[in-house]
Amino acid sequence: MKHVVYFSGGVGSWAAAKRVVAAHGPDDVTLLFADTKSEDCDLYRFLDDAEKNIGIPITRLAEGRDIWQVFNDVRFIGNSRVDPCSKVLKRDVLDKWRNDNCTPDDSIHYIGFEWSEGHRVERLRKRVAPWNYQFPMLDRPLMTKAGMINWLTSEGIRPPRLYEMGMPHNNCAGFCIKAGHGQFRQLFKVLPNVYAYHEKQEELLRQKLDSNVSILKDRTGGETTPLTLRVFRERIESQKTPSLFEDEDWGGCGCATDYDESDLVQSEAKA
Repeated sequence: MKHVVYFSGGVGSWAAAKRVVAAHGPDDVTLLFADTKSEDCDLYRFLDDAEKNIGIPITRLAEGRDIWQVFNDVRFIGNSRVDPCSKVLKRDVLDKWRNDNCTPDDSIHYIGFEWSEGHRVERLRKRVAPWNYQFPMLDRPLMTKAGMINWLTSEGIRPPRLYEMGMPHNNCAGFCIKAGHGQFRQLFKVLPNVYAYHEKQEELLRQKLDSNVSILKDRTGGETTPLTLRVFRERIESQKTPSLFEDEDWGGCGCATDYDESDLVQSEAKA
């Protein structure tokens, strides 16, 4: 039986891989990483450390484009509802490898969901049927992300630096179209150059599309309207209190596993 662990670059996938290898041995285990070409430099250091620790080389896949190249090609800025970057750079790449190298009868596939993400399981299993997907970190003993980071540290691996910077995940250098105001505020605080890059790319594509579209939404006043990264930054700079944005809204990243409304992109791009 083949055992395929989807290795996102986060501590949850490392912990899941450790449990899978402990249960089945390393010989039939594959660690699978899909590179968006928009990652933090320290993610690759973590991948190197992780594969040495686990004892299995990580199979590294890449479609070739980065996030904004995809947005430009499909003529659509991703948001919390529609994620062409996730579809093209993560899900399609991982699904193709799975379909080319495995069958539903000869493989089990593993995702590192932690205990607070159990609600995502049935949605994913429905999408991937008849493939067998399992979730080692939902088995006891349950562990928090902090517990996994402590485990990681105890094995001599330095955690990805994005965690130390207050980011909830180690993907796309702290940027995510599914992130909320809280995460974007943190990104501006700890990685202003990264924030500035995405702000510039958003504005360039808005001009190219000649459309008032954005990643973020403004819900002040009870009405939902586009909120550009430039305007959001100006709001942060103009005040110390979060009354002009939703400071506790961190959103959620599920790019490799959560399918949403990405199919809309094709129809909207043709319009």
